[in-house]
Amino acid sequence: MLPEQYQWLLKEGAPKILVEFLKLYGVKEDLSIRNNPTILGWAKELGLSGVYKADSIAWCGLACGIAAKRAGKAFSFNPLWALNWAKFGTPVDIPMLGDILTFTRKQGGHVAIYIGEDDTCYHILGGNQSDQVNIVRKLKKNLYKARRPIYSIATPPNVRRIFLSTKGVLSSKED
Repeated sequence: MLPEQYQWLLKEGAPKILVEFLKLYGVKEDLSIRNNPTILGWAKELGLSGVYKADSIAWCGLACGIAAKRAGKAFSFNPLWALNWAKFGTPVDIPMLGDILTFTRKQGGHVAIYIGEDDTCYHILGGNQSDQVNIVRKLKKNLYKARRPIYSIATPPNVRRIFLSTKGVLSSKED
């Protein structure tokens, strides 16, 4: 269940990629010996089951890939590599609701979807954030690229900047 401060997201009818990503909220890695069949199912749905065989492998890109596919958004790169998402859609200077954000970190990269921001952080919905799909705050200074999905008709009217309180978990595991 979404934290109270993010419940407003459930009333957002677009962008479609956000709506699809919200359906994944709460999926967790199976920290026991076996893997979460839901996460492995995403790899199968994306045609990646030959290379993605365990939920112990980073899966932030996989989560973005399944949300994008289910939203009807095409991508022509390996979605498992987080920084490959810097090639998705079109570049934007100012991230807004539903945009894909890529971040640099010591171990490589991270990818998630913008749901808001405060003075120092973006609030992002992503996979493999503390081993689950959830919302965390990520420092703006680590942003690599922001990309907007290509919309077939027009950009949904609710694609906008959203300013939130600094309340919320500050990501540390993905730094």
